[in-house]
Amino acid sequence: MTSKLTGTVALVTGASSGIGAATARLLAEQGAAVALVARRKDRLDDLAAEITKAGGAALAVAADITDRAQAEAAVQQTVDKFGRLDTLVNNAGLMLLGPVVGADPTEWERMIAVNVQGLLHTTHAALPHLLKAAEEGPRRVADVVNISSIAGRVAWNGYGVYNLTKFGVNGFTESLRQEITQRHVRVGVLEPGGVDTELASHNDHKADVRAATAAFYEQTEVLAPEDIADGVAYMVTRPRHASVGELWIMPTDQA
Repeated sequence: MTSKLTGTVALVTGASSGIGAATARLLAEQGAAVALVARRKDRLDDLAAEITKAGGAALAVAADITDRAQAEAAVQQTVDKFGRLDTLVNNAGLMLLGPVVGADPTEWERMIAVNVQGLLHTTHAALPHLLKAAEEGPRRVADVVNISSIAGRVAWNGYGVYNLTKFGVNGFTESLRQEITQRHVRVGVLEPGGVDTELASHNDHKADVRAATAAFYEQTEVLAPEDIADGVAYMVTRPRHASVGELWIMPTDQA
C-alpha cells in the first residue's frame, strides 16, 4: 500500500538515539527512504538494519555536522544513494545547562557548534536538493523541520546559553521560511518541552540543575521521543499547500 511519503527521501540528523531515531523510524513507516546522520556509527548501523528488516530503506552516514565538510558529504551521500532529497529534519542538539557565572566556556562552544553551526551546515548543503525536489518531486513540495525547544521562546535561570542557541534556531527558521516558502519548500520549527531523552543526561552530574528541574519532572508526564516524531510526521505529511510554521508539543500536568 502506498504511504504518504512513498518515493521521497528524508535526512535526519542526530539519528542515533532519542527523537532522531524515533523520527527516522516513523518516516520510514510512512514510506520515505531515510538517511541517518550522527557520529555514532554502530547505533546508526543497528537502526538502519532495523528499518531495512521492516521493509524500509535506510542509509547510515557517520558524520559530525559541526564540521561543514562532513555535513556536506552526508547530504551528498544521501543524494548519491537515493537520487534526491525531499525532507530535512535538523534534530541534532546538545543541552548543557548551568549559570553563566563560573561556567566552563568550552561547554558553550560545543553547544553552539551543534545547535547552531551544525544546523546551518546541513541546511545550506541540503537546500539546492530540496528546491529541486519541490520543483520535480512526486509531492511537488519539500520540507525543512528544525527541532528546537520551548527554551527558544521562554527563558529560565540556568538555561542562558541554551536559550541563546534555541532562540537563534527559531529566528533562523522564520527568516528562512520567508526566504523560500514561495518556492514550495516548507520551513517549520517544532518546539518540545520536557522530553525524556539522552539530551538531559549531559546534566546529570550538576546538582544545581537537578534541583531546579526536579519539581518539573515530579509534577509532569514527560514526553517520549515518539511524541515528537509524531509531530514531525504531522508537519511533513500535510497537503502541499498546508504549512506548519511553528508547532509546540508540551507535556501534561499530572495533577
